[in-house]
Amino acid sequence: MEVNKKVNNIWLLALGGNLPSHEGDPLLTLNSACKTLNRDNLRLCKVSRFYETPCFPAGAGPDYVNAAVTVESPLSASEMLRVLHEIEAEFGRERDQRWGMRTLDIDLIGGGDLVLPDLETHAEWMSLPAEEQVRKTPDQLILPHPRLQDRAFVLVPLNDVAPDWKHPVLGLTVSQMLAALPESDRKAVIPL
Repeated sequence: MEVNKKVNNIWLLALGGNLPSHEGDPLLTLNSACKTLNRDNLRLCKVSRFYETPCFPAGAGPDYVNAAVTVESPLSASEMLRVLHEIEAEFGRERDQRWGMRTLDIDLIGGGDLVLPDLETHAEWMSLPAEEQVRKTPDQLILPHPRLQDRAFVLVPLNDVAPDWKHPVLGLTVSQMLAALPESDRKAVIPL
């Protein structure tokens, strides 16, 4: 497979949070965060419904509110990531614990057929066992997000805004990846 380095200007983003911010509860925070994705070099195109999803592991904290959006931007993937981290910080996000509770998380999920940093590294992170995922943190941006196909809390909202986007490595659309998840995972993502 050829890895295409050309950046498609439509970016897929997943948003989530389970702690209040200066805007209020997580639902208000995500709503306000969506508005910030319409500034400078960003143009918000589509917003999914908002969903409630269980905290993982169960009982570790309040449930999450999740959503997905598409954003048009001329920014590169690394520039986009920098802007998303700045927006998270505006809403009180502190990066002190990976996969911990947070006011706002905005994940860069993918863009067009872009694969970063390369196909081999992407495949390595996709196949990483769950216990290693917790311990390891990539030192570079991996796109598409290497756990995307496993996460109902990402795929259910993403299916609202980009059901036909095709994963450039797996060759599956968002709808197909979502259908492949266990029904119990899909049903745990509840529209608000």
